[in-house]
Amino acid sequence: MKNIRQHLVQLLLGGAMYLLLWQLLAIITANHAIPTPLSTLPIFWSLKKTLLLHSGASFLRVLTALVLALLIGIPLGVLLGLSQKTNKILAPFIYFLYPLPKVAFLPIFMLFWGLGNFSKVLLLFAIILLQVIISIRDGVHQIPTNFQKTMTNFQANFFQRVYYLILPALVPSLLTSLRVSIGIALASLFFAENYATEYGLGYLILSAWTKMDYQEMFAGIFCIALLGGILFLLLDLLEEHFHY
Repeated sequence: MKNIRQHLVQLLLGGAMYLLLWQLLAIITANHAIPTPLSTLPIFWSLKKTLLLHSGASFLRVLTALVLALLIGIPLGVLLGLSQKTNKILAPFIYFLYPLPKVAFLPIFMLFWGLGNFSKVLLLFAIILLQVIISIRDGVHQIPTNFQKTMTNFQANFFQRVYYLILPALVPSLLTSLRVSIGIALASLFFAENYATEYGLGYLILSAWTKMDYQEMFAGIFCIALLGGILFLLLDLLEEHFHY
């Protein structure tokens, strides 16, 4: 409970620093398109239900893609790390796909699976999946050989080896890759939610921009920052749980 409070304080501190930077930007630029946080606060409060609805839609898309990527990416990463033959076959294909901007696949996903939520979740899934696979595979390769020999000496079977040795050793690299993936996924989600979407922070921000409602636009931007901060907070709590 104490750790949770500490992280919440850090999240609030980060939000306060964000608002301070926003205020300084509004003062320095003196641009009517950049409202101050104080002038945006009433709009934020009046739209709280709308902002919560759009934030919830974006959060569910990211969470669904994250869970699916972990369920598929962790076993594949472990397989590539343990099997040199499988790694030699699949690694060139993964290396070819990894540098490609996954946003470029969004039109293809929409062409095959429509304009709804599935294509957007699939885009986020593709972004996170490759990060997870590569981080897990590299994490397996970094496990000291003598640890593997110790498990062999104790006649551990494959599942015991994975549960007691591999998975605990992979937690740090996995959480690091998830932090990177979440940042990229949120940026891509903003782009994806501008197509045939009624709910989502990306849709809200662009809609407010086209209406020149800059206070609503900045309220939506703040919600994306807050959403990212909450996801990072959850990852920090997971890291501490596995560490201790």
